[in-house]
Amino acid sequence: MQSDRFSLRVPQVLRFLVVLLFVAAPAFAHPVPFTYLDLRLGTGAIEGSLVAHMYDLGHDLKVDPADRLLDSGVAATYAAAIANLFAGRLTVSADGRELVPQWSQLEVLADRQSLRMHVRYALDSMPGVVGVTASLFPYDPYHQTFLNLYEGASLTQAILDSGRNRFEYYAGTRQGAFAVARSFVPLGVRHILAGADHLVFLAGLLLLGAGGRKLLALVAAFAAVQTVTLTLASFGIIIPATRLTDPAIALSIVYLGADNLLMRGGRAGKDVRVWIAGAFGGIHGFGVAGVLREMDLPVRALGWSLVSFTAGAAAAQLAGGVVIAWIVGGLRSQSEALGRRVALAGSVVVIVAGTFWFVQRVFFPTGT
Repeated sequence: MQSDRFSLRVPQVLRFLVVLLFVAAPAFAHPVPFTYLDLRLGTGAIEGSLVAHMYDLGHDLKVDPADRLLDSGVAATYAAAIANLFAGRLTVSADGRELVPQWSQLEVLADRQSLRMHVRYALDSMPGVVGVTASLFPYDPYHQTFLNLYEGASLTQAILDSGRNRFEYYAGTRQGAFAVARSFVPLGVRHILAGADHLVFLAGLLLLGAGGRKLLALVAAFAAVQTVTLTLASFGIIIPATRLTDPAIALSIVYLGADNLLMRGGRAGKDVRVWIAGAFGGIHGFGVAGVLREMDLPVRALGWSLVSFTAGAAAAQLAGGVVIAWIVGGLRSQSEALGRRVALAGSVVVIVAGTFWFVQRVFFPTGT
């Protein structure tokens, strides 16, 4: 009886499969969700080309089926529409000024199922920095634009997508060096002044007082060692994990507060704050190098960025140190006892803050 039921079901299953095969429509997946942008920086102009897949263009231009665009005659009728489409989604700037695109020469690349358009951006002078912003096919959240930017024989590459749609290129010229300095000196200043751990460390260095020569020595030690470790990490020679450098910065703050208490208590020996400043600068250099690596800077721009960032950080430390030293010196001049109480309370605050950051960065690295 069971076998009879099975034999009755078999024809039904076969009929269902036959109907499914005839009714089902073919499904086409997007095989290549990529766009390729080539730009060449030259004297008087930026020349380039943009290669886009027919599926992306067909979707946004409402061309169905999309492979109609592989017909040269059909593609020519859409040339103006394609140029208008890209004009609103691709922006190239020189030293912050948006350039006007001149689109021309539409080509069909049948073997790549793509279309290529050439573009030209006129330049008044050689720029220091070229910015490229691309969000070419927003309907596809996974779409990527592969950027190749040429200057002479050098090539710089980047990938633009929904998570990062802008790239800045610093030219290998005097204008490029100035552009790097204009960007990275303020970045170094902000990095010091906006970081609570940097300010606490700086205050801790000066709680016991410091004259002008001592302040310069502290800042110089920080900047010198930071430059060494920042260079090593930025060029990929030594790259410690962030999970190690961040807690190490916090521990150096704890050590500084403890050393202040020992010095205040009359510990025999030399003042080692210069060595502590150098150690903090070294760890800090490893920690901040990741920011520069993520920017995909050319090697020549990387060197200038290191110098500029360090100069900005040193200037911020020196300016902040002058203010803190002036406040601490004023309190100590009013009363020696008041100065000692400030040094005691301040050192305890430094230790507590460093301990808090250490626990946070070891056990709650995401800030939760």
